[in-house]
Amino acid sequence: MNRFSYERAPDVASAVRAGAGNDSARFIAGGTNLLDLMKENVFRPSHLIDITRLPLNKIEETGDGGLRIGALVTNADTAYNEHVERRYPLLSKAILAGATSQLRNMATTGGNLLQRTRCYYFYDTGAPCNKREPGTGCGALHGFNRIHAILGTSDACIATHPSDMCVALAALDATVRVTGPDGERTIPFSEFHRLPGATPHLDTNLRQGELITAVDLPAKGFASHHTYLKLRDRASYAFALVSVAAALELDGERILEARLALGGVAHKPWRDTAAESMLNGQRASVELFRSVGEAIVHEARGFGHNTFKIELAKRAVVRALAQAAGMEQPS
Repeated sequence: MNRFSYERAPDVASAVRAGAGNDSARFIAGGTNLLDLMKENVFRPSHLIDITRLPLNKIEETGDGGLRIGALVTNADTAYNEHVERRYPLLSKAILAGATSQLRNMATTGGNLLQRTRCYYFYDTGAPCNKREPGTGCGALHGFNRIHAILGTSDACIATHPSDMCVALAALDATVRVTGPDGERTIPFSEFHRLPGATPHLDTNLRQGELITAVDLPAKGFASHHTYLKLRDRASYAFALVSVAAALELDGERILEARLALGGVAHKPWRDTAAESMLNGQRASVELFRSVGEAIVHEARGFGHNTFKIELAKRAVVRALAQAAGMEQPS
């Protein structure tokens, strides 16, 4: 039993004050990941700050035509919100592709962004892991690494980010709103999560004591042409081997704007703006989609057990783009 203290924050300012200056304190809401980490002895916070009473549980229109999802809105409430289903169905489908209904009823928007990796070596406190204990090494590099990353890896870590929701948020170009000791700020979603580099224990660019308060979606939701394709070992309650969020704005067969993000392949949701540029202005075709798939995995690196992911990701990109464009599935 690891001892920790607990308090319930009455407002955002109090929560931030409680979290500032204590790098072992953690905010807790749904607790669907944090409590697992505590039970497994992976993480031992000295202080828990309960934020469930904060007024961050609404989905609201923004002045620029977008939507603001409060940090404490549950994944279920987001997925089934009428505005999200109608204007951002890509996000709704991605959320419903993840976890179970019980977990979605507890998990929150802010917590989803802060999920830790499901790397076996991270959860095994007897194994080396630079993410759990910096400087101890990476057991996955030369171990069983079937679920691990093929893009953006480093010699220190090849773990993947587990969230489905975050892949859709990356494709939709969301913005994360946070409040910290230095006030409020916004973080583009592409800059929120980090690649491992030499500091894989840092998953995000949040500063000490900062609290996620909301996620903003821009006005454009790509409701007409989108897909979330998730490939996994079983039909339900499994993390993605590879997932693809594809969104297109079409004028007939011509692609006016494309968005493309992958999950299960990197330390963060992997949005490839160079691949999107290859699609913009072009006529939708399987040949074009295959060239985009090739480009995305051009610098991919396999580590033995997970090398199959390179071909899987390439084919998943082609299939997802074809689905988003309403084309027949490529053979």
